[in-house]
Amino acid sequence: MRRTFSFTRALLDSIPRGRWRLLGAVLLAFAASAASVALMGVSAFLLSWAALFPPVLYLQAPAVGVRFFGISRGVFRYVERLVGHDLALRMQGALRLKVYDKLASTTLIGRRRGDLLTRVVADVEAIQDLVVRVIIPIASATLVIATTTVLLSLINLPSALVLLATAILGGVLLPWWAQRASLRADEATIDARGRLSDEVRELTRVGADLVANGAEAEALNRLLTVDDQLRTHEEKAAWVRGIATAGQIVAAGVAVVAALAIGGPALAAGDIDPRFFAVLVLTPLALHETFAAFTQGAQTYTRSRAALGRIADELAAPSIGEGDAVPGDGAPALELDDVTVGWPGGAPVQHDVTLRVSPGERVALVGPSGVGKTTIAATIMGLIPPLTGRLERAGRVGYLAQDAHIFATSVAENVRIGNKDATDDEVRQALHRAGLDLPLDRLIGEAGSTLSGGERRRLALARILSGPRDLLILDEPTEHLDHATAAALIDDVWAASEGLPVLVITHDQGLVARCDRSVTLSDARTPRALRGAEALGEERAPKP
Repeated sequence: MRRTFSFTRALLDSIPRGRWRLLGAVLLAFAASAASVALMGVSAFLLSWAALFPPVLYLQAPAVGVRFFGISRGVFRYVERLVGHDLALRMQGALRLKVYDKLASTTLIGRRRGDLLTRVVADVEAIQDLVVRVIIPIASATLVIATTTVLLSLINLPSALVLLATAILGGVLLPWWAQRASLRADEATIDARGRLSDEVRELTRVGADLVANGAEAEALNRLLTVDDQLRTHEEKAAWVRGIATAGQIVAAGVAVVAALAIGGPALAAGDIDPRFFAVLVLTPLALHETFAAFTQGAQTYTRSRAALGRIADELAAPSIGEGDAVPGDGAPALELDDVTVGWPGGAPVQHDVTLRVSPGERVALVGPSGVGKTTIAATIMGLIPPLTGRLERAGRVGYLAQDAHIFATSVAENVRIGNKDATDDEVRQALHRAGLDLPLDRLIGEAGSTLSGGERRRLALARILSGPRDLLILDEPTEHLDHATAAALIDDVWAASEGLPVLVITHDQGLVARCDRSVTLSDARTPRALRGAEALGEERAPKP
C-alpha cells in the first residue's frame, strides 16, 4: 500500500497544481454526496412537518431546500466528474510518457510483447481507476459520514452512534473483507490478462504457420486455458463482491430499524421533535448509498496496486548507459574486450568476446543461428548491459533490423521515426541516400504491404540515415531479397556509410565477401573451456 501511494503521490506532484486539483475533486464529491444525503433529510423533514398541517408559509423554506439540494446534487456531481477525470487523465498521460521514455532506454526489449502491450495500455490506465474509483470516493465519503453523524447526534445521539457503527460496517469492514477475500484472484487477474494478450498476439501473427505445422490445436488450448483462468478469477471476485454488497444492504436495513427502535420511544417520551423523526429513519438510506460502490472500489484498489506495481518495476529497470566514450581520432569506433553477453535473467550466450571496428571499416559478424549475434548487437546498442568485460562504442548508433516495422502512415512519418525533428529536405536526402524515390506524402499500408521487400528494407535504412550516426549495425540486411535487389541495396548502403564503421550480421556469404573482414562466432553450445579460445575467429575477406 505504501509503495502504491508513494508512486501515486510522486505522479500527482508531476501534474501542475496536482494536489489542489485532487483536493478540489474530493470537495466536489463531498458536496455532491452531502447534497444527496441532505436531500433525503430535508425531504423527510418537509413530509413530517406537512403532516402536522402548519401554515403553508412555514413549508416554503424546506421546499426551497429540497429544490436546492436536488439541483445542486447533479451540478456538483457533474463538475466533480470533470475535475476528477481531468486529473486522472493528466496523471495517466504523464505516466504513459514515463513508460514510453523508459521503453526507449531500457532492457524491456526482452519482454513478451503481448504482456508489454498490456503494461503500456491497460496497466497504465490503472492510475485512472485508482484516482476516480478509490481515492476520491473514499475521501469524500469519509467526510460525509463524519458530517452526517455529527448533525444527527444533535437530534438523537444513540441513533447517530448506531448509524456510525453501521456505516463503519458497510463502508469499511465489508469492503476490507471483500478486498482480502478476493486478493489473490484480483492480483492473478492482472497477470492472466498479460498472458492472454501474449497468446492472442501469437495466434494473430503466426496463425497461418501454426495451421501449416498442425500446431493450432495446442495454441488454441493454451489460449482457452488462460481464458478459463481469467474467467475463474473474475467469477470469484464477483461472488465476493455480491456477498459484500448484500452485507451493505443488511447494514443499511439495520440502521433504519435501529432508528425506528431508538427514535420511536424517544418520540413518545417527547425527547424528539416529531418533525425530525422521519429524518432519523430515512437519512441512513441516503448515507449508505454513498459507499455502495466501496466493495468494487476495494477490489479495484487491489488490481490497480498490482498493475501499477508492474509499471513501477519497469520504470525501475536499468536504463541504457549514457557514459560510453566516443573514440577519438585513430581509435576504434567500436571495441569489446573480453565481454560476456546474455539477456537479463538468462544464462550467458557468449563469453570473452573481443571485437574492434575502426572508422571506415566494414566487419561481418557470422555464425550459426542462435549463437548470439543479435545479442551482441543489442549489447553494443546498450539495450542490455554486458555481463562482464569492457565495451566502448561511438555515441550514435544506427541499427537496421531484419524485421524493422513499417507503419501504416506516410513515407515521411516512417522516416522520421529515426529523427523526429527531420525536415522535409532531410527526409528527401535520407531517402535518396537509401536509394528510394517515393513521394513524402505517399501512404503506406499496414506493415508495408504496399511496398516491395527491397523498398521496405530501403525505407528502414532511410530511418537510420535521417540523422547523424557514428556507427551502423546491419542485421541480415539482404535476407529475403533476390540477388540483384540485395546487391543494389548493399551498393547504396556502402555509399551512404562511407567513412563510418559498419558491423554486418549476416549469413549471406556474398555479403561477407564484400566486407573488409569477418568475425566468426562459435556455437553457443560449445563448452566454455573451448569457447574462450575459439569464440572469435577473424578472417580477412578480400574486397570485390
